Amino acid sequence: MKLQQLRYIWEVSKNNLNVSATAESIYTSQPGISKQIRILEDELGIPVFTRNGKHLTSMTPAGKKIIDIAGEMLTQAQNIRNIAREYRDESKGSLSIATTHTQARYALPSVIKTFMNDMPDVSLDIQQGTPVQISEMVSQGKVDLAIATEAIELFDNLVMLPCYSWDRCILVPKGHPLTEIKRLSLSDVAAHPLITYVFGFTGRSKLDEAFSSENLSPDVALTAVDADVIKTYVRLGLGVGIVARMAYDENVDDDLVALDASHLFGQSVTKIGIRKDTFLRGYIYEFIGLFAPHLTQELISTAMRLKEQGAIDALFKDIKLPHY
Repeated sequence: MKLQQLRYIWEVSKNNLNVSATAESIYTSQPGISKQIRILEDELGIPVFTRNGKHLTSMTPAGKKIIDIAGEMLTQAQNIRNIAREYRDESKGSLSIATTHTQARYALPSVIKTFMNDMPDVSLDIQQGTPVQISEMVSQGKVDLAIATEAIELFDNLVMLPCYSWDRCILVPKGHPLTEIKRLSLSDVAAHPLITYVFGFTGRSKLDEAFSSENLSPDVALTAVDADVIKTYVRLGLGVGIVARMAYDENVDDDLVALDASHLFGQSVTKIGIRKDTFLRGYIYEFIGLFAPHLTQELISTAMRLKEQGAIDALFKDIKLPHY
């Protein structure tokens, strides 16, 4: 049994059993992958995949268990490499982050700039996606960190570290009727077509919960994953925008009015998700500390040793989070 064979079955399982797509993604040949999978199955004496002709159709029950263990072994093998690199040179390496547009566009730029200045020998890769997609990436070991507000809690092999809390605002053009109301209510907002985030993005669930709690069914006229897109359609007069407060820039967006909505939807918390069995190199602690200064190396290490998310949440119960 070779580590490369385990990598092949793991990658095939994550590419919908498409050997061609797998070969392309890991820069090798399709026949080579197929051959090594066959050799592994012959050695094990059982099939890992079921087949229809030359095509893989599903994982066998035993194959699924084998692939799960293969994923863990590949992670540990990477940890061994990381430990070796850490002791060779603590300031060289790579850091991969998966996050949403809102984080990449508004919360991360100053952190990224400082980190790149401080760690010039660390290559940085930022990937954007839906909260579920980015949580899957870190859960599968494809990236080091996931930064999001939604969906991270869906994966039980992740440690979730709270970074900061944030509020929303209502965006309207100048002269809009809502600007005449001193303290907005949910019914005031629900009286207008809404433009906001796609469900599952940037705390969207908080919006739905708030309206539902008052038996309101607002007209969500348009949804988008990108706050800049939402602002574009607000400018066209197609509805009232609901975005993260950090997405409003007084200088760039001076044609729009941002109305306080902190009392309407409550605060949301952005978190960093880390796979529980990941070895964190020194510069990863450095990055996390820049993004969330309260997350010290000692606190992160303690959280990584805890097995249940409830215990991790209790660890942060009395820590006042920064507010964006």
